[in-house]
Amino acid sequence: MSLSIIFMGTPEFSVPTLRSLIDAGHRIRAVYTQPPRPGGRRGLDLQKSPVHQAAELLGLPVFTPVNFKDPDERQRFRELDADVAVVVAYGLLLPEAILTGPRLGCYNGHASLLPRWRGAAPIQRAIMAGDKKTGMMVMKMDKGLDTGPVALTREVEIGSTMTAGELHGKLMLTGAKAMAEAMNKLEYNELPLTEQRAEGVLYAAKIDKGETRIDFSKPAADVHNHIRGLSPFPGAWFEMEIAGKPERVKVLGSELGEGEGAVGKVLSDNLVIACGSGSVRLTKLQKAGGKPLAAADFLRGTPIAAGAILTTGSV
Repeated sequence: MSLSIIFMGTPEFSVPTLRSLIDAGHRIRAVYTQPPRPGGRRGLDLQKSPVHQAAELLGLPVFTPVNFKDPDERQRFRELDADVAVVVAYGLLLPEAILTGPRLGCYNGHASLLPRWRGAAPIQRAIMAGDKKTGMMVMKMDKGLDTGPVALTREVEIGSTMTAGELHGKLMLTGAKAMAEAMNKLEYNELPLTEQRAEGVLYAAKIDKGETRIDFSKPAADVHNHIRGLSPFPGAWFEMEIAGKPERVKVLGSELGEGEGAVGKVLSDNLVIACGSGSVRLTKLQKAGGKPLAAADFLRGTPIAAGAILTTGSV
């Protein structure tokens, strides 16, 4: 026996789950992903999503609707006659007609410990908040935003210097295994569902460009969490003068430092920066148009002497 599955996902994060379902012996009726977007160096080429590319390599039919308002799109979805739909970072809201289309419903792989961090950016928000753990949850979808009953949970520890990119990679693989396990249990009617708690609800709002600038007036722990929560994308940044003009410098790695001083002051020659309380050491940086560099390599090309003041505050 095996399940017939409609898979719905878009970014790289979704691809291991698609492959794990196939490896588990399930039949993929079709793959839904977001339409190709302008990309390339000049933004003129249409780029297929990572899921789209993976599905084509696997010989699977791919559909890319803009939404599901069109009755013909809803009808096509129903006619696939799938047992279940698996959704991982698809990026489109699913109307009730889609949620109730498959015989066993739709199951979502969500990167948090629900009900904490419902919404668009759970990985980044967990780190930015200083959470010590997160996880992947397989949830049966309903009409709410990540409000459905939970079927399976896998916890993941968040290390003290772990970045969003590193956590993304860990959760991506954890989620793939979890979803395959959940679908195997569903196949034999052995997948329990537990309603989410009413308390502890937090929403993980999409990251706004206006919150990416580093504010060194905050406590060092908050600055450190902000930096690693936005690394590698979109990247937290500060501004400094380079070759006589102000330029943005992204910070892609940090750790808590030693010492205190005026906010934004460089306390040592290895980039320990004073915060509102405590300090952080910047360990990985990137100039606009440049490559990410370890702090020592960055300083060889862009000296920042102890005593300098880095600009701080909101945009």
